[in-house]
Amino acid sequence: MSQPNPDPIAAERGFGARFLDGVERIGNKLPDPAFLFLLLMLLVWGLSWALSYVEFSALNPRTGEPIQVVNLLSGSSLTAFMANMYQVFMAFAPLGVVLTAMLGLGVAEHTGFINAALRRILAITPKQLLTPALVAVAVLSHVAVDAGYVLVIPLGGVIFYAAGRHPLAGIAAAFCGVSGGFSATLIVPSSLDPLLASFTQTAGQILDPALTVNPLNNWIFTTASSALIIAIGWFVTEKIIEPRLQKTVVDGDTADLPKMEPLTAPERRGLTWAMVAMLVALVLFALSLIPETSPWRAPPDTPAVLAGGHPLLVAAAPVMQSIVALIFILFLIPGIVYGYVAGTVKSHRDIIAAMTKAMSGMAYYIVIAFFIAQFLAGFNGSNLGTLLAVEGAALLQGLPVWLTIIGLIVMTGIVNLFIGSASAKWALLAPIMVPLMMQLGVSPDFTQAAYRVGDSMTTIITPLMPYFPLIVVFCQRYVKSAGIGTLASIMLPYSIALSILWTLFLLAFWALGIPLGIDASYEYVPGTP
Repeated sequence: MSQPNPDPIAAERGFGARFLDGVERIGNKLPDPAFLFLLLMLLVWGLSWALSYVEFSALNPRTGEPIQVVNLLSGSSLTAFMANMYQVFMAFAPLGVVLTAMLGLGVAEHTGFINAALRRILAITPKQLLTPALVAVAVLSHVAVDAGYVLVIPLGGVIFYAAGRHPLAGIAAAFCGVSGGFSATLIVPSSLDPLLASFTQTAGQILDPALTVNPLNNWIFTTASSALIIAIGWFVTEKIIEPRLQKTVVDGDTADLPKMEPLTAPERRGLTWAMVAMLVALVLFALSLIPETSPWRAPPDTPAVLAGGHPLLVAAAPVMQSIVALIFILFLIPGIVYGYVAGTVKSHRDIIAAMTKAMSGMAYYIVIAFFIAQFLAGFNGSNLGTLLAVEGAALLQGLPVWLTIIGLIVMTGIVNLFIGSASAKWALLAPIMVPLMMQLGVSPDFTQAAYRVGDSMTTIITPLMPYFPLIVVFCQRYVKSAGIGTLASIMLPYSIALSILWTLFLLAFWALGIPLGIDASYEYVPGTP
């Protein structure tokens, strides 16, 4: 009996493609993201109850006392949960970031400013350089902390769609640069540099009270890393992701998205005046930053400034704390100007309608954010994250230095699957890992660099990252069936490439003796500053 002919399409697909398809199928069978976080919250409650009866010998690095898991099912914990439910929701930082930025972006999109600007950009950008340009902009967005999540990633989908390419590939490329390469910096330092350095210095002073850490101790490495991130994002997007997405049909509501059509006379006139308005606003803002007495600067007695940080770049600087508001204003102004000049806006009521429309599109994310906030509050309050980090660090003791560095990167990547905030993780891990590595002769600068690699490479594949559900919502604008599995399967090749190549990149820096940053070293010698 003759055997049936195999499916030629299936035969052409290699193991890697079939594996990613499997990840997508399994991931999309997970519950809705909101319900998933509810289930995870209940799981944390159950684990906290079971482990609260266990006595752990591991010490909390913040208190020096043995770690005690807090029972979230106790009467006091449950009543506190009920009493604090709405405060926890309102204090969920990503929610405010997303909604505030989207108000300005919503106006700019509704009036047609973003549409016209993208069409103009695409007209002058060589098609073969579109991907690396997008990833580079995504890496540059780190200067604005979390702004890339609500600005660059959705625009990545719009830009690719307007260029006739699959929009999910544009979202993936931008997500790779914004989150997968979060520790990379495109020359300009971010507020994360002095923030992490302050934790590193405090942790190092546990063993050496005279130790000082320069806020730019990883600047050369993170700047060089940006080239690696752009190369990885470019190759993976065009050689792996786009070919795989050819079978994914774009069936979402794309009627309002830009098409590659020449700008009309009113659109050109509106875009010109909108860009003039934005330029004037930026110049006035830049001039307000120059004076040493500028209210945008952090006070001279701010600890991060005293440690060597620039008054405009430290996390405490008002300008850094105003990034989201600045995005809102810098898109609102040209959006309004474009609308009135191009004739797409007739009155202030159209502006309010645009904001309302933008918020209606965020309704699903608001629901998800409620459950994310409750889960994170329970997970952090239970001490389960502290226990996971401390026990993981204990496994690294006794290994060769190079293997310990790899182990630290891997451990950070694992912890990163559960704890999304880069500063929160380092505040937890630094008091453990920095003194441990110093005892092995490894400098705090090198330890911090290893942490920054591990902190970036897995955020793009974990649904527990606060912005992950938002990226799923962006994907659903183009592909209605997109879910957690869709995004995870798309981002997995980036995560694997980043994990391997970025680790090797750091080890190559070490082997070649290339400086990590300013006043940085690889070896720690007791008694040296």
